[in-house]
Amino acid sequence: MNNPTDQLKRMAVFAEVVAAGSLTAAAQRLGMTPSAVSQHLRQLEKSLGLALLHRSTRKLTLTEAGARYHVGCAAMVAAARAAESALA
Repeated sequence: MNNPTDQLKRMAVFAEVVAAGSLTAAAQRLGMTPSAVSQHLRQLEKSLGLALLHRSTRKLTLTEAGARYHVGCAAMVAAARAAESALA
């Protein structure tokens, strides 16, 4: 069974990849290597049993499932940021 904390991190990484538009840009924003970002995405897709992104050498595009899943992932990240802001 997946560790819930690891799964939440993978969801946040996925949301950042979509927001950044590339693995490399997301890696820079997150302070990770592109390879680590890619690994998080692979593990997330494996745990869900479906592809979230179509990858090519030139661009990433969301699958239909990825587009639906991204809505929830982005909302989760926004809620976490709002919670932090409420404490400031």
